[in-house]
Amino acid sequence: MKKIGKTYAFIDASNLFYGGEKSLGWKIDYQKLIKYLKKKYKVSKVFYYGGVELDGFTYSLLENKPIDLRGLESYLRNKQKAKTTSESEVIILDKHMKRVKFYQKLDEFGYNLKLKPVKVFKDDEGNTTKKANCDVDMTFDLMLHSPKYSGAVVLSGDGDFVVVLKYLKKIGKEVVVMAREERTAKEIKLFAGGNFRDFNYLKEILKYVGRK
Repeated sequence: MKKIGKTYAFIDASNLFYGGEKSLGWKIDYQKLIKYLKKKYKVSKVFYYGGVELDGFTYSLLENKPIDLRGLESYLRNKQKAKTTSESEVIILDKHMKRVKFYQKLDEFGYNLKLKPVKVFKDDEGNTTKKANCDVDMTFDLMLHSPKYSGAVVLSGDGDFVVVLKYLKKIGKEVVVMAREERTAKEIKLFAGGNFRDFNYLKEILKYVGRK
């Protein structure tokens, strides 16, 4: 970033990391990622937007409080141990618990977590779709925090963000877009121009190779 002042990073996990390791082709080291953002772009805050399965855990968006991850982990563990829980449910709950532990690790690394409950929708044919769209939340924070930063590193290729990114640039913010080239909307690439960074090229820098 060329400008002097605070720089914030905003990560749209559903877009950038869609399909996970299988889609990306390599496993991301999130500790390396936050260190890279801080060193390369002098980022002082990193916001991470993602969804989390609650499986009945009590939480309301109206409370305006973050999801209690430790409480959720305990709840999922107790639900796993319940006599009424089937083997297939145990496997699903284990998967959800691993995601909760992953978020706890991100919190330890210094990410500002913006998690949203995953909602389940069924169509007329009974097909199930799960969604945790965080676009509105991320857009809100990009605007809310704009008086506090002079530059933003936006990790998303979602074309829906073009409107807010254009506005940020108009009011003098420097915007760098970092996303997977193959998952980036044409509008985003045109907007970012020379400030577009293909996340795929960071493989050797951010790849997870295990902890020593």
